[in-house]
Amino acid sequence: MAAYPEILLVGRIAVRVCVATLVAAALCGCSILPSDGPKSTDVYAKADVTVGDASNLGYALVRLTPGVVSVSRSVRSGPALSAKAVAPPADVKIGYGDFVTVTIFEAGAGGLFIPVQAGARPGNFVTLPPQQIDQAGTISVPYAGAIQAVGRSVADIQREIEQKLANRAIEPQVVVSLGERRANDVSVLGEVNKPDRFPLDPGGIRLLGAIARAGGPRYPAHESLITLQRRGQTYQVTMTSIVKDPSQNVNLVAGDVVYISREPKYFLALGGTGPFNSLGGSTNRRIPFDDDNLTLADGVAKAGGLHHDRSDSRSVFLYRQEDRRILERLGVDLTNLPANASVPTIYTVDLRQPDGFFLANEFFLQDRDILFVSDAPSVDLLRFMQIVRSITAPIADVAVATHDVTGAIRDIQLINRGQ
Repeated sequence: MAAYPEILLVGRIAVRVCVATLVAAALCGCSILPSDGPKSTDVYAKADVTVGDASNLGYALVRLTPGVVSVSRSVRSGPALSAKAVAPPADVKIGYGDFVTVTIFEAGAGGLFIPVQAGARPGNFVTLPPQQIDQAGTISVPYAGAIQAVGRSVADIQREIEQKLANRAIEPQVVVSLGERRANDVSVLGEVNKPDRFPLDPGGIRLLGAIARAGGPRYPAHESLITLQRRGQTYQVTMTSIVKDPSQNVNLVAGDVVYISREPKYFLALGGTGPFNSLGGSTNRRIPFDDDNLTLADGVAKAGGLHHDRSDSRSVFLYRQEDRRILERLGVDLTNLPANASVPTIYTVDLRQPDGFFLANEFFLQDRDILFVSDAPSVDLLRFMQIVRSITAPIADVAVATHDVTGAIRDIQLINRGQ
């Protein structure tokens, strides 16, 4: 073996050079280490055009405390109907295309509509054939002429007919009844069981009542988004918001269109959480809400919990476009952030603290939140050591093989000398 010491020496030198190279690469951020994507410095440095201040993305960092949890629960989240959508109970008027029936009563026989001969016709009234409101918005009553009906109530039309017949009939009394209604309708469509278009009742109807008349929503309330179109304006509200807040169950007015759409809520789970199935399923990284209320603790559990070999329980982060009102109530200084309705916000909680899980179990997730759990500091070291082993192990194997070959050559030489 002493005849070939240079081979072992070269092997040892090669191992030391590889280790030194990997250490230098790790310290300088060289691309030899694995990465999930490009580094931020590369993204900024290689851009041809930069829009805005790329060095300051502008976000707020908030640590979960009992006060933060209390404020976040006190402000409504999600779409809600504005005050403009609130309307009084519908005062249904007669419209174009409606059918009305006019019945005229007289106090005695021998009048304008009741014959003199007793028994010729039973009763002291006459009912005119049903009439549809024409394009002029009128109906026709014998000896009273054309009566304007569109936009008026039944009582108004009755009084006018009585006044016009007062000098001809014997103490006339008029009853106007609304038959088939084709005006003052509302439509409910979309993800409902029985899409329908129906006229408003004289007493009016509220939003939930109209949806019930259409057979109710096809999907759970927390996935059902209601869009109300009214007089050129659009309003949106979730089904659960209406159930929890009766003021959101507004009265409908003529011409309203109610559209129900399915809007599943979900959050993303990234980083040091449990194992995932990339093909989907209950352990997919995009996790749907199965209830209207889902807490941060629920989200961590649905994501598979914290990975025991990887995650840093002190560094659990939640990324969200937060309502500016909440941050202002928390006393966050927003002077350096854009004056938008929502502010990029990162919430953080330390689950190693005794109260960490209590806070996480009281803080609600929102649609499109991103849950990220940082890797423990030791994870990067372990990855680096794996790379070192993957490169140095073959070299060490070569050194061992060289040692074996050297011994074999020496044995052969000794045998030859003995011969």
